Amino acid sequence: MKNDKSSNLKLGLALGGGSALGFAHLGVLRALEENNIAIDFISGTSAGAVVGALYAFGISFKDIEQESEKLDWKTLAKIHPSTMGVTTNAAIREILGRHIGKDADITDAKIPLAIVSTDIETGAKIVFKSGNAIDAVMASSCLPGLFSPIEMNGLMLVDGGIVENVPISPLKSCGADIIIAVNLLRYRKYQKPKNIMGVLVNSFDMINHRISAQPKQDDVNFLIEPNLSDYFMGDIKKWKEISEQGYAETLKHISKIKEIQHQTLCEDLWQKVKNLFFDKKNR
Repeated sequence: MKNDKSSNLKLGLALGGGSALGFAHLGVLRALEENNIAIDFISGTSAGAVVGALYAFGISFKDIEQESEKLDWKTLAKIHPSTMGVTTNAAIREILGRHIGKDADITDAKIPLAIVSTDIETGAKIVFKSGNAIDAVMASSCLPGLFSPIEMNGLMLVDGGIVENVPISPLKSCGADIIIAVNLLRYRKYQKPKNIMGVLVNSFDMINHRISAQPKQDDVNFLIEPNLSDYFMGDIKKWKEISEQGYAETLKHISKIKEIQHQTLCEDLWQKVKNLFFDKKNR
């Protein structure tokens, strides 16, 4: 839902990575939408890139929920050993293609969108604001070792969580006045792996949690951190419970979000009045 206010006030939403924990983003979107809090920019990393891209292209959280009901790991990560990964995430490409079109460009999104990935050769952060949307999302959500890297523009790209798991910086460069960041990895504990996928996902989660800079309250206006410690990053079938955790945590911030929106809007309008007054006075 795009902000159609006449004010220059802009709100950005940063959706962090976390594999199946990303279903919490559905609850965040639901809470914001139910309270008429409009979004002007979306940035996403990994699971946040998947949800963020769908929503930015106009797919409602309800439609994403319906898609979530059908998902399982056998569908999302089919065993397909290669020299670069043990599975293929082609199912994500198929889902995205069905909803937004296989040739959709990021600039076609209804809400301006930024997607973060990592150059596996240099460790550089790569932020996509244009180019093929599906390729960018695939790269951003490519867990190293589990999925094969995505090649784009001569680069070999993997999961953006390595460099910026909660993508705040793209929103700042876009000019967002208010930033809401969703961090899924604030509270973690791990389950004993049952297979190689569990080992890889746990390993990536642990590394990501330790080396990826965690967002600070000073960097954003609102930091939403649902307690997802009871859920494993592979708990796809618990998507509804995870979504509810995101919803409940976001509701705690709604009144403050509305308050700062109103306050900032008033300040913006007052500045315009002062500028108009002084312009006339100086003529």
